[in-house]
Amino acid sequence: MMNDFAGFALCAAVILFAGRKLSVYGDAIAEKTGLGKAWFGLIMMSAVTSLPEMVSCISAVAVVKQPDLAVGNVLGSCAFNLAIMSLMDVLVPRSKGSLLSQVSRTHILAATMGIILLSMVGWGLLLPHQPLLGWVGVVSLLFLGGYFLSVRLIYLQEQKALQVSGLPPQATMAEPHPQGEFASLTLQEAILRYIGFAGLVIAAALFLPGFADGMARSTGLGATFVGTLFLAFSTVLPEIAVSVSSIRRGSVDMAVGNLLGSNIFNIFVLALSDIFYTPGALLTQVSNAHISSVMAICMMTGVAIAGLMYRTTRKRFLMATDTLLIVLIYLVNLILLYQA
Repeated sequence: MMNDFAGFALCAAVILFAGRKLSVYGDAIAEKTGLGKAWFGLIMMSAVTSLPEMVSCISAVAVVKQPDLAVGNVLGSCAFNLAIMSLMDVLVPRSKGSLLSQVSRTHILAATMGIILLSMVGWGLLLPHQPLLGWVGVVSLLFLGGYFLSVRLIYLQEQKALQVSGLPPQATMAEPHPQGEFASLTLQEAILRYIGFAGLVIAAALFLPGFADGMARSTGLGATFVGTLFLAFSTVLPEIAVSVSSIRRGSVDMAVGNLLGSNIFNIFVLALSDIFYTPGALLTQVSNAHISSVMAICMMTGVAIAGLMYRTTRKRFLMATDTLLIVLIYLVNLILLYQA
């Protein structure tokens, strides 16, 4: 039992360290290649920070044979991302108002697409049987189509925003880096270091499901709860590292975009997990308790959209009403999962 906890903690620490490095060298690649940083941050960086979820989910279904761990990891990561976004409100000075009042309304599209994709996950969980294409559920194939449609719509929205503002295609939501920050680093060096730290993340994430499965068995908490809480927490560590760093640099849009983009990518991860799960449609093999997480994430995202539109300028205590409500919904869902 202690070995499982120690191994889990060690993997989580490696993911946190490597995740922070990935954000640095990913930013360097975007700058040196001339890629639009808004696009890189919202799509590519969110995909990179979701790398642990992808690897651990595939490992959970293909190696450990625990589909509940995989689904709990994906949904738990989505909920964690929204909870992280809300807790970052504490880092925003009270004089500036709520965190969600500081970011662009363009994030509403990403949040809305997240709700649509999660609603499709709810359908998949409620269907007792699914049509199969080979061994893959048709609903999971719809996830793939929904993900690529979301990416396309977000890209088109960014292009329209740049045209309206009159900025060049390389414009970005992120704050510009100090002059010469990456001057001593060549593109080849940035790519090699990026690949190296990505390898560390993959290696650590491969071992996580095995340790999580041991924790679930030894504690009696069950794969659904352990996957939604412990495994999901460890795999969102890169998002935490990137988002907190962005907030401290004053790049609030990059932090929020990374978290909302990660939630969209997580549904893509769920579809990939079904492809690697050969016994049948993944969502028909897991606990119905995951429906609680789907509903909670949709509610949390809905509150975030309301905050983005209402843009409150008042903060009660350390957090505004909208961000506090998101955290409360998250906690209620954990209680419901624990009792399930």
